[in-house]
Amino acid sequence: MPGTVLVGTQWGDEGKGKVTDLLAENYDYVVRFQGGNNAGHTVIHGNTELALHLVPSAIMYDDVIPMIGNGCVIDPRVLVEELGQIHSQGISTDKLRISSNAHVIMPYHLDLDGASEARLGKNQIGTTKRGIGPCYQDKVARIGIRVQDLLDEHIFREKLQTALAEKNDILRKVYGMPTYSVEQICELYLPYAERIRPYVADVSRELNEAIRIGKQVLFEGAQATQLDVDHGTYPFVTSSNCTAGGASVGAGVGPNRIDRVLGVAKAYLTRVGSGPFPTELSDAVGETLARTGGEVGVTTGRARRCGYYDAVLVRYAADVNGLTDLALTKLDVLSALERIKVCTAYRADGTTYKTIPPSQSAFHHAEPVYETLPGWGCDISECRTFADLPREAQEYVHFLEELAGVPVSIVTVGPERSQTIMKGWR
Repeated sequence: MPGTVLVGTQWGDEGKGKVTDLLAENYDYVVRFQGGNNAGHTVIHGNTELALHLVPSAIMYDDVIPMIGNGCVIDPRVLVEELGQIHSQGISTDKLRISSNAHVIMPYHLDLDGASEARLGKNQIGTTKRGIGPCYQDKVARIGIRVQDLLDEHIFREKLQTALAEKNDILRKVYGMPTYSVEQICELYLPYAERIRPYVADVSRELNEAIRIGKQVLFEGAQATQLDVDHGTYPFVTSSNCTAGGASVGAGVGPNRIDRVLGVAKAYLTRVGSGPFPTELSDAVGETLARTGGEVGVTTGRARRCGYYDAVLVRYAADVNGLTDLALTKLDVLSALERIKVCTAYRADGTTYKTIPPSQSAFHHAEPVYETLPGWGCDISECRTFADLPREAQEYVHFLEELAGVPVSIVTVGPERSQTIMKGWR
């Protein structure tokens, strides 16, 4: 099992950080392969709690090498602050590796992200305004600045001059905003370059050499399937590929190096930001899920929209990611409900859909088709084996397995590492 990809199957916030942290001790490398500090993973162990945005969740393990791949975009200010936070907890970052080919978020990316979102008005996407999209745009337009450029002052100044010739025009003429000089940005960013220099490496080469000698690699996805720029609810998506195929591109390894894909699904459903959400609840049940589940975004602090589990989304995620296993998180939150609904299909425009409708309009107008299951009405946070769960909770898990066509191998019943049931993961 040289490579395992871990992906979100919904709209993010499924608990990927906890699952990564839980599994990491069995791997030699854990690699973030896409996204930037628009993602947040909370990792809890004992009295230590880390809110991570760029550094892989495996940072808490001494024997695991955490990596940030070339598919990521890095805000050096955020990275330096995060490294400081980790150090303050007495955790070493010496083994961290950062791909020299990862792109760097610049100050003008943040300005353009916020200004572009404001300009959209009621059609806003719901971006985190962290500069992620504009940075990926520059990457594709081939005027981006990479980590390796940041480490060479001459090249950095040269590329910055080229980028600012365009960006300053846009900032001034389109948005009426202040512009930047090369000196301004160099004064801010060159100290960051020296701070991260010790971590920069050829991540792709190191990973391929490690896999050749039998090392185990876990590829940690940020965001989730429905936020993938190609396969998600476009345009309400992120700017990178967060599906399993993105791991090969974003880390620089061949797809034949990956033989297991673990999808993480929350036992109900949440979403941050704009976009369609067929099972969204605006009633007391939604409020109960939000309150009991502590549904506030790690990165943005925004309240998450809550709804019932949507099996259509997870079935779709199983297909586009090639899922071999599922991890079902926050099952304990459903203990507060007497009866639990599961969306098994959609109805839109007089048609019943068992998968995501082929048109954006149909998805926006989709109404969920529900099946109702009995709740279990008791605390399950102390359960440590599948047999310990109440019969109703077991039946709920089996029902979700049947709908997804993928076995649930991991079930979590609380935020701690110990509050996990290893149902079939080996």
